[in-house]
Amino acid sequence: MKIKQAIPNFLTCLNLISGMAGIYFVLEDKIYWGAYFVLIAALFDFLDGFLAKLLRAQSELGKQLDSLADMVTFGVLPSFIAFKMLAYSGSFQVLPFLGFLIGVQSALRLAKFNIDTRQSDRFIGVPTPACALFFSTLPHLSTAIPSLGNYLVAPATLAIMVLLFAYLLTAELPLLALKFNTFSIRPNGMKYLLLILGVVALVIWGIGGIPFVIIAYLALSAVDNLLPKNAVL
Repeated sequence: MKIKQAIPNFLTCLNLISGMAGIYFVLEDKIYWGAYFVLIAALFDFLDGFLAKLLRAQSELGKQLDSLADMVTFGVLPSFIAFKMLAYSGSFQVLPFLGFLIGVQSALRLAKFNIDTRQSDRFIGVPTPACALFFSTLPHLSTAIPSLGNYLVAPATLAIMVLLFAYLLTAELPLLALKFNTFSIRPNGMKYLLLILGVVALVIWGIGGIPFVIIAYLALSAVDNLLPKNAVL
């Protein structure tokens, strides 16, 4: 293997290590740390793809390694975060295992992504990093807005969110992909609006604002699907 091909794969391995470290801390009841490792892993996940294209080092090995790393970081890790949150809620002993649906559906999502040729300019179903970011930052949102946090940690609320995102991971739902072939407003209005809302949410609530960003992402994608293709937004 050439050195330039090894660089993206090394970054993918750092993504994997971040996911494993996040799982360790969550199992040690340091659930807030899960979000930090998901964010670090997301950075490595972006960089490995970016450098693979920049260095022209794409390979089938890299593609498969990336999916396996994402399964751990963006599938297994958020599953354990959901498990712990349901366990903390004092709900029925069997209910926390509902969180494992996130991992199962993430595996299906990643497998479908590898063989689905429709996802070049749009995602079909919620990307696994978005799902992982949503669940990993829920504890931070609960701290940032305590009054809302009381509802977020309710067993029924957590169970509904797990079921909803488990479904959305493999749903035949076209969603925005933050890829820019041009920077003009006309074809990218929803993307720019999402970026603006994201910055505002992060400034106000820190990483606790990320769940709002994910919800905005889903809402704007739904609106974008309803708009004529030649609309400004």
